Amino acid sequence: MLMAEQVGLSLASLASLSFICRSANEVAHTLALDALQSHVSLGFSSVPPPHVEVKISFESPDSSPVWFVKMFTSSKKISKDKGAEPTEFEESVAQAIFDLENTNQELKSELKDLYINSAVQVDVAGNRKAVVVHVPYRLRKAYRKIHVRLVRELEKKFSGKDVILIATRRIVRPPKKGSAAQRPRTRTLTAVHEAMLEDVVAPAEIVGKRTRYRLDGSKIMKVFLDPKERNNTEYKLESFSAVYRKLSGKDVVFEYPITEA
Repeated sequence: MLMAEQVGLSLASLASLSFICRSANEVAHTLALDALQSHVSLGFSSVPPPHVEVKISFESPDSSPVWFVKMFTSSKKISKDKGAEPTEFEESVAQAIFDLENTNQELKSELKDLYINSAVQVDVAGNRKAVVVHVPYRLRKAYRKIHVRLVRELEKKFSGKDVILIATRRIVRPPKKGSAAQRPRTRTLTAVHEAMLEDVVAPAEIVGKRTRYRLDGSKIMKVFLDPKERNNTEYKLESFSAVYRKLSGKDVVFEYPITEA
């Protein structure tokens, strides 16, 4: 939090003030109100910050008020492993989530403590692209609660691209022979790929799987999804296949069970 210069307002004229402004110009306009009876230079750069919070506090009844200015940016919406710098595309995804937090009343409170780890684009059939957003594993349940609403809004911002949220998981190598160390089952290759598959098709649930072996020895898996979420997932089945192939190297076809009339 940055502290601006102290200004001499009497306690009688202004006991406290707290407001949110969305640009430096709005801050300047608000501070120029006659009720404040003061001119304060907040020292903003030529480019106004995307979000500014301004507060006035008093250390004691007889003291002059102290102005506090806190600027928020989209950087708080992404945290990469080992402090790596985000790519331009990752910054655009973080900015989109940041904007939703500040403009979408339906998602504002839920997005307050959420952030992402990374984001990439994956090629899909028909010259289309899917946006894959990796979110922290410990926040996966919080993201799942707002999955449908968040994906819908992000797909509006990334027009023409399907958005898929996946929890960040790490695969641990098998321990060396003779080692007493044990590897958690959730960190095995098989377990991570299974969990990843469930993330890819969210909010739909997997109700069945079938593996088909080709003549050349390769195999392809058919995954059947719960028809209850058909409206939220049917349009992105090709994206599901492309993304899962990119992440796991496995070919999967997604379908819905055939129901008898």
